[in-house]
Amino acid sequence: METIEEDRVRKPIVTGKAPKPLGPYSQAVIDGDFIFLAGQGCSNPLTGKLELGDVRSETRRTFENLRAVLQAAGSSLDDVMKCNVYLRDINDFAAMNEVYATFFSAPFPARTTIQAGALPGGIAVEIECIAKRTRNKSQKKARKIGRKKAR
Repeated sequence: METIEEDRVRKPIVTGKAPKPLGPYSQAVIDGDFIFLAGQGCSNPLTGKLELGDVRSETRRTFENLRAVLQAAGSSLDDVMKCNVYLRDINDFAAMNEVYATFFSAPFPARTTIQAGALPGGIAVEIECIAKRTRNKSQKKARKIGRKKAR
């Protein structure tokens, strides 16, 4: 089930194609033209279990989860503007970066990468991002008509 609640200022995104939140937070929230994604890790959304492995495999699973949330929000990795990457061990930077580079093309999103003191469940990497919301032609046209009526 995927939903976008249109009647609220902050519109939460819910999809079964990404791990369910483990606390009082949304997978993502849309506000205006931006989508703010909660940190994702290497949980398998079908089983709810962590897919622990080396940082490369965990980074791949993390990006699959990010992609699923973005798709539920009507966006994609191509629309990501900023990423924050949290590593259990900064020595994993090169391996994470190698996989990270396969999910984006130039111009790359802005990024911050830090070593976190500890990550949930002992995972090696967690990534959160901010993406621009893409609008299809009918959404753009409806928005334009709405602005004309408001005048």
